[in-house]
Amino acid sequence: MKLIASYTSPYARKVRIVMAEKRIECDFVAENVWSADTRVGDFNPLGKVPVLLLDDGLAIYDSRVIAEYLDGVTPVARLLPDGGRDRVQVKRWEALGDGITDAGIAVFLEKKRPAEQQSADWIARQLGKVNAGIAAAARELGDRDFCHGLSLTLGDISLACALLWLEFRLPDIKWREQHPNLRAWIEKMEARQSLADTVPKV
Repeated sequence: MKLIASYTSPYARKVRIVMAEKRIECDFVAENVWSADTRVGDFNPLGKVPVLLLDDGLAIYDSRVIAEYLDGVTPVARLLPDGGRDRVQVKRWEALGDGITDAGIAVFLEKKRPAEQQSADWIARQLGKVNAGIAAAARELGDRDFCHGLSLTLGDISLACALLWLEFRLPDIKWREQHPNLRAWIEKMEARQSLADTVPKV
């Protein structure tokens, strides 16, 4: 298998953490989707990363689909419950983490535009989503060690990637200061080797 992705993509980091936790070997192919000569479109018509290219040539995207596929490749460190309410709860946490990331990226890209072309209303709307998502995560997490259940799940991975990406790209959002329980939780997450090994490379 090959993972076509960027080292700074939070969605790619999510997949890389899944692979590390499940001990799945995979070649990493670095791609910059903003480069004029990018080949991402050859594998994903949407022009987005990550893309998981299987040995038989099938290209899988996006990160949620890739993560779910990988979780079924091996029973090691299952990250998704088999079904029912528990699975929905974990997928809900994943959706929350990915949604925070989506809104954060919208802000980041808007701020890269020339100042006179930026929409303050758009930025404020997306930041509202980011802050509401973080507040909901803090409220629902409470003082637990994991988002759902008694072990690491895809929900934890998604939320961690979202929060750490915000620190990387939008450091003015001081979520650690605003939510001490998230700070305590992320410090435990950062101690995991899978997160230490996937810190974004600029």
